[in-house]
Amino acid sequence: MKLDFGDITKENIEQQIKNINRNAFPVLYNDAFYDEVVGAANGGANIYASWKDIPVGAVCSRIEELADGRRQLYLMTIAVLAPYRGRGIGTRLIERVLEYCTQSGISEVALHVQVSNYDAMRFYTSKFNFTKGAMVENYYRRIDPPNCYHLYKKLD
Repeated sequence: MKLDFGDITKENIEQQIKNINRNAFPVLYNDAFYDEVVGAANGGANIYASWKDIPVGAVCSRIEELADGRRQLYLMTIAVLAPYRGRGIGTRLIERVLEYCTQSGISEVALHVQVSNYDAMRFYTSKFNFTKGAMVENYYRRIDPPNCYHLYKKLD
């Protein structure tokens, strides 16, 4: 499957990225979330994938400073529209994000995954060697179950 990739911008967030997230997640993200994505200085890690000019997947992230001075990329969302799952799109998005992190001197990538999302946990731990960290109780406010696991991958 030939995919094209692009940075998330103010011009494409309204029609394309919000649509992907609306269709992929059980919660709606507010404008402040999207403002943070567009305003981030990490364009190579806020990306979308399209197939034949149809946006089919996206990653939204932010860079965080860790207590020891290292930088971490936090994956806020990664989504692939249901009809396009299982075709390697999520894999290629994460590969691009990891490449960006390596080139940018980011030492760790982290995210939270709902405890019932076994497919996502398997995806990150098996394909990309993320470590399954501690369970965080009541992380989510508007979905059930509310608990998640902290997943992370050290890059140094």
